[in-house]
This record gives sequence, C-alpha cells and structure tokens, in this order.
Amino acid sequence: MRILVAGATGVVGHPLVGALRARGHRVSALVREESRAPDADDIVVADALDREAVLSAVSAARPEVVVHQLSALRLLRDDPVEAFAQTARLRTEGTAHLVEAARAAGARRLVAQSIAFAAAPEGPPVLDEDAPLHVDAPDLGWAATVRAVAELERLVLDGGPDLAGAVLRYGTLYGPGTAYARDGGTAMRVLAGKFPLPEGGAGITSFLHVEDAVGAAVAAVESQATGVFHVTDDEPAPAAQWLPHYARVLGGPPPRTVPAALAPRLLGWFMTHQLTAARGAANDRARTTLGWKPLRPSWRDGLGRE
Repeated sequence: MRILVAGATGVVGHPLVGALRARGHRVSALVREESRAPDADDIVVADALDREAVLSAVSAARPEVVVHQLSALRLLRDDPVEAFAQTARLRTEGTAHLVEAARAAGARRLVAQSIAFAAAPEGPPVLDEDAPLHVDAPDLGWAATVRAVAELERLVLDGGPDLAGAVLRYGTLYGPGTAYARDGGTAMRVLAGKFPLPEGGAGITSFLHVEDAVGAAVAAVESQATGVFHVTDDEPAPAAQWLPHYARVLGGPPPRTVPAALAPRLLGWFMTHQLTAARGAANDRARTTLGWKPLRPSWRDGLGRE
C-alpha cells in the first residue's frame, strides 16, 4: 500500500516508517524539516498547521492510508507550556487539515494517535474506551488538552463514508526517546530525588513501550477495523508500585512520600492527578479487533532499563 506518515520524525513516527517499509509498503514521510526526515520512499514537506501546504503535500504522495503521529512534545524539556499548546493545535487544526487532505487525495483510511490517560477519574480502576474523557478537569491546561484529544477523535471518526478512521490511544510511552528513558526528563527528576510519591499513590498508569506503539500502528494500517482502541500493556499499575520500581532500576533514591495535599506544589496538577486519581486503560478491544498484543506485556520488564 501507499502510506503517508505525518509526524515522521517523532518517537513513534520515525521507527514506524521503517516498520511499514519492512512489510513492503511504499511510505511517504510528511515532515516540517527535510533535514530531519527518516529514510523513506518519498519525503514531502509541510507545516501541519498550514492548510494549503498539507493539501499539496498529501496530494503529491497519493496515499491509500494516512497515519497521524503529529505532536510537539519534543519541546517538553525546554518549554512545556508551548509543547502542550502546539500539540493541542496539531490535534485540532492539524487533524482537520489531514482529514481534508486525505479525502481530497482519495485516501481510504486514516489512523491517528491519541492518549489512553485522558479519562475522567470515575468508576473502576481500569476503564475501557467507552469511559468519558476528562474534558471538565479542574486544571485549565489539562482540560484544554483533553478537549483537543476529544476533537481529534471526533474528526478522525467523522471523516466521512469514504475515509475509515481508527484512533490509537497510546498508554504512557517508555523506551528510547521518551521522558521515561534513562536519559529522559522524568528519569532525571527521579535520579535527583525530585519526583516524590503522593501519599497512597493510588493513581493507575497503563504503560506502553515505543516498539509496541509502532506494532499497533502497523496492525491498524493493515486492518479494516474502525473506532477507538486503547494500546497499552497488560499490567495497569498504581504509582505506589511502579514509581519505587522505576527509581530502583534507574539506580536512584527511593521516592520520598509526601502528603497528597502538598503534591501539586511539588509536581504540578497533572502529575499529581496521574499519581493519585488517574484510571488505567484496558487493551481488550485492540487485542480482539486489531489482532494486536504487546510484545512487552509488563512495564516491569523494561521501564527504566533503556
């Protein structure tokens, strides 16, 4: 198949180009800067926020399938506020441009990345894809992020009768190039003793290795399935389990326990929410409908090791 990967320089997009080519597909990489492009069959250059440029680039690639891996999270270390703001625009404006361009180019399928940790903190510890998103979160920044996620998913799934949409909600990514890599931002905070554990540590995280994110994207490209899919490992874990394990594997100090009421001052609202109240994500639908399963079923086998 002819496939266009938008966001082909990212932590998932870059290896995805190679994985798709290895399976015999012809892959075009959509990038903002040609100098950062991966080894692809074709390179097309466009800023995803420039509608005309996206229409032109996708038309030139003539894809059967468009894969949306766009984000600006590479900016997290230097400018977290800008990283989230740009990513929200890519999830809304950028997605709208990709949907329009895919339809104009005659693509039949659109596969887009989303996140599996945006559910409202209600109900059981582990939720399926039908659980409501936390669009009314008390933190304005996180509420804006979740609303952008909801809009991305709506645009992809409402692309019209000729453009089948699949949304992959990735779990918290770990592995090379992520914040949880040994040289990532989260790892640096843990090693410096600056990542405390709020008392109780009951928030649930569903992790996902980058390689498994790539594998799920390949499965979705080659599937006919539509809808929303949680793409996570098999072991959702409370912070009280995974954070001390992560610190130990990194060789850092055990995380100190702090009162939950103090945690937002030390960690910010979002991370406090993840460590105290977040729900995990069940991957049953991706297993049964996409025929995908994680090669790394438990974060215990790899978190903090690379």
